[in-house]
Amino acid sequence: GLIAQRLRFSPIVGYLLAGVVIGPHTPGFVGDIDLASQLAEVGVVLLMFGVGLHFHLNDLMDVKRVAIPGAIIQSTAATLMGLGIGVAFGWPATHGLVLGMALSVASTVVLLRGLESHNLASSPSGHVAIGWLIVEDILTVVVLVVIPALAATGGAAMSAGALAQAMALALARLAVLVVLVFLVGSRAIPWLLVKVARLQSRELFTLTILAITVAIASGAAVFFGASVALGAFLAGMVVGQTKVSQQAAADALPLRDAFAVLFFVSVGMLFEPAFAVREPTLLLASLAVVLVGKPLAAVLVVAVLGYSTRTALVVAVGLAQVGEFSFILGALARHHDLLSETGYNLLVACALVSISLNPFLFRGLDAFESALRRRPWLWNALNAVATRRAAAVNAEAGKAIAAGEGPLAIIVGFGPVGQAVDRGLRHAGIETVVVDLNMDTIGEVARKERLAIYGDAAHDVILEAAGIKRATQLIVALPHSINRIPLMTAARQLNSRCKIFIRARYIRERDELVQGGAYAACFEEAEAAVALTQGVLADLGIDPATIAKEIDRVRAETTGAPVATMVPGGKV
Repeated sequence: GLIAQRLRFSPIVGYLLAGVVIGPHTPGFVGDIDLASQLAEVGVVLLMFGVGLHFHLNDLMDVKRVAIPGAIIQSTAATLMGLGIGVAFGWPATHGLVLGMALSVASTVVLLRGLESHNLASSPSGHVAIGWLIVEDILTVVVLVVIPALAATGGAAMSAGALAQAMALALARLAVLVVLVFLVGSRAIPWLLVKVARLQSRELFTLTILAITVAIASGAAVFFGASVALGAFLAGMVVGQTKVSQQAAADALPLRDAFAVLFFVSVGMLFEPAFAVREPTLLLASLAVVLVGKPLAAVLVVAVLGYSTRTALVVAVGLAQVGEFSFILGALARHHDLLSETGYNLLVACALVSISLNPFLFRGLDAFESALRRRPWLWNALNAVATRRAAAVNAEAGKAIAAGEGPLAIIVGFGPVGQAVDRGLRHAGIETVVVDLNMDTIGEVARKERLAIYGDAAHDVILEAAGIKRATQLIVALPHSINRIPLMTAARQLNSRCKIFIRARYIRERDELVQGGAYAACFEEAEAAVALTQGVLADLGIDPATIAKEIDRVRAETTGAPVATMVPGGKV
């Protein structure tokens, strides 16, 4: 893991290779496969518990228009491509379906690391990618029900009627399980956890969390014929709704990380390196699904739904890999004889290659976008729906802005910060224009008969449409720094009198902002220091005048000149 991280690969690659090294298919020391499998089962339970614990529908609802249909269509396409590969290589149809299902699922861990390393996690494109993965997680839960149902039909000898009957029975059992877990669990589990938490024993609290998780996971398997992974996911969702969910995450997730490593190692132990030499065509075909088929499907779906090419590329690159859930599905299918050893080797090989390549694909995002821009016919085709949507949304606002004469303020980014600034300005009687790259956000603002422009504010055309030439303030409320300097440069060229107020994350960004022409900045790092200092001093009973002086000192030391920091009564 350390070596992989040092070489700028995902540590998951290191864990898988560690398993290969101590597996029975390579020379030297051979680990205990039975013990590794048992530990891996604990890893699966804790992995799925963590997914359920952090499962938030709000993250999905914000981007539901693109994430839900997009994930369903892309997963269906990948499943069909996997089925095609299976049929082409003489596999039973059920084995091909399982392969396609497993290849369609991307790793949430790998996606989040890729987004965070390129400051995309808080961007509109990042939100779409995360919402997309949430839908895939839901689909994974459904597949965990489908696989035992497929096995119940007799594998390759299944009929449509038998499959439908087995699926109906499996879904009925799932419905009963969900009702029991949420009706009984939502009452009993919070009560129990609060009682244990009041004992102020961390070890008892951690053990209680683990006992609940294992009990629900085992009960799902023994009494309902479901997988332990599905039971653990439901347990995580129930615990995630309690008042002690944060403490549960803090105590249980370190254990999850440790056992997840052992899970990846156990997967690597089952991998036969000679497989890549023995079945190169099969491996290349499957990699084509992961690295070409899935991304292309995602790009086309996002483009058809009217979102920017940048969003399409971020989603496509994020999905160009397979990870932990593919192994969980593969292991379950292998247990039910729905995936051969060759199929399992294929999944591991695809994961090793795709996860290794994913960081480099993220680094090539700008190059991919530039390559598309150099082909106007392709760029225009991909942006055709988005352009029409933007034109329809922007037309009415553009006319109103062009007809106006008074000063206005332009707010770029309409998240919680942008909305707060917007309310303050409107309460003060200042006309505002919202600019955002989230089409759904812009549509919602426009429906309230407010001025809103869809597009990237770094482009002159968008700034002009937003009324930059008569704007007195430009407020950049975006949480990330992508395109920030081009945005400020374009604004200064179009209206040198417009004052640029900007949100920045780190104090070290000050020099960059000075060169870019910012009038004033709010550094999140500095304001956190100010807020904490103020809160602690107030709690100690220090008088307001002393607190005010101390806050001035902290703000001056952390921000300094020459970029101003917004403070009451002036700027520092």
